[in-house]
Amino acid sequence: MSKGNGKIKEELDRLDLEHELPAGDGRGEESTEGPRTQAAPPAGGEELEKLRTENRAYLDRLARLQAEFDNFRKRNAKEQQDYRDYALAEALKLLLPILDSLDRALKTANAGAKDFRSGIELIDRQFHDALSKLGVEPVPAKGAAFDPNFHQAVQMVPTSEVPENHVVEELQRGYKLRDRLLRPAMVVVAQNPKK
Repeated sequence: MSKGNGKIKEELDRLDLEHELPAGDGRGEESTEGPRTQAAPPAGGEELEKLRTENRAYLDRLARLQAEFDNFRKRNAKEQQDYRDYALAEALKLLLPILDSLDRALKTANAGAKDFRSGIELIDRQFHDALSKLGVEPVPAKGAAFDPNFHQAVQMVPTSEVPENHVVEELQRGYKLRDRLLRPAMVVVAQNPKK
């Protein structure tokens, strides 16, 4: 065997038979034995079997990780759906006493106008307390400077009682949830005549 053939045999021993052989090194050394029809199997059969076992172990690990990830994704989607389904539960628990108060007020037959008004004021306070616990706050409007981010101008009235571009009257209260606007306040804005 020539010197070049020994080098080729060493390379074949290191290669996996399932992959392509690397390109020649371009030195032009050829075998003196004539053309080969098939590559000889590597002498290290134990090493090949070891690599195949390692390959199976990696594939098994990959399959397990994919299954774990799929289970995690499904569990996470279910938790998010449960959160959406039951997120309002705490809010509804805060609103139920208000509904109970309204039901009691409707069952009272012999209440005078004064008693009825005080009952409605109590229910109003209950409702605002419940909203406050949920993080809902009214948007300041009357007397405040007009802010298009929080106010919706319905009308402009000429007046000198309030500074220009300030809210004269609040027609419908606006609300925000923490720092996010739920509904703008509908307001009447002052416009000073002949400025």
